[in-house]
Amino acid sequence: MTELEKPPGADSNVRWRWPSIHPEGHKYIAIAAAIALLFFWLGWGLPAWPMAGLTILVAAFFRDPVRVTPIDEDLIIAPADGLVTLIRDVPPPKEMAGPQGLGDELLTRVSIFMSVFDVHINRAPVSGTIRNVVYISGKFVNADLDKASDENERQHILLECRSGRRIGMTQIAGLVARRIVPFVKPGDMVVGGQRIGLIRFGSRVDIYLPAGTAPQIVLGQRAVAGETVIARIGEGTRMFGVSQ
Repeated sequence: MTELEKPPGADSNVRWRWPSIHPEGHKYIAIAAAIALLFFWLGWGLPAWPMAGLTILVAAFFRDPVRVTPIDEDLIIAPADGLVTLIRDVPPPKEMAGPQGLGDELLTRVSIFMSVFDVHINRAPVSGTIRNVVYISGKFVNADLDKASDENERQHILLECRSGRRIGMTQIAGLVARRIVPFVKPGDMVVGGQRIGLIRFGSRVDIYLPAGTAPQIVLGQRAVAGETVIARIGEGTRMFGVSQ
């Protein structure tokens, strides 16, 4: 039994630690650092210091902190860090609709907007099997807009829980984001909170809740990927919040 698996009341040694850098970011950090070092070597201090700062920002963008995911088959966990900007009842995307997908009825869609300052590693909202991954090229309008779900470059991921329920999520590129990087493929089995992809550099993730399931997160709340509970399957009472 690991420290994080100890029962309540047991001694533990949980402490803060520096997040690691995801391997996807190594080449970008190296390029930025090399340019900064070149500027310093040439004696070009004016562009060298901003470039050094950019190197730090790039490293921060690709940070990959450890997350502690609640273990419960009925929980739907946040797939992304960021601000909950939209909660709407919408038809499922055609790529995930139909009897082998999310059906054709209206579903609640929760949208999480990731700024360039958020962690951009995306995580599985539930444990189960990846049934489909569909990439769609598109525009790069502001990912905070509702129409980004239908117009932007995006990637749909359909997951099936052991109970047979299906959960859909969509990674959406934004104004700055130009690359959606998947870590999974159809047929892969994942556990809730597992890293399944990332988006470079600023974007959005939509998650489609099963019928009869209401969000347990509210507009304006910040979500933490792999930790924040988005909903409990079958719980139909929606939460509301107050900004203060």
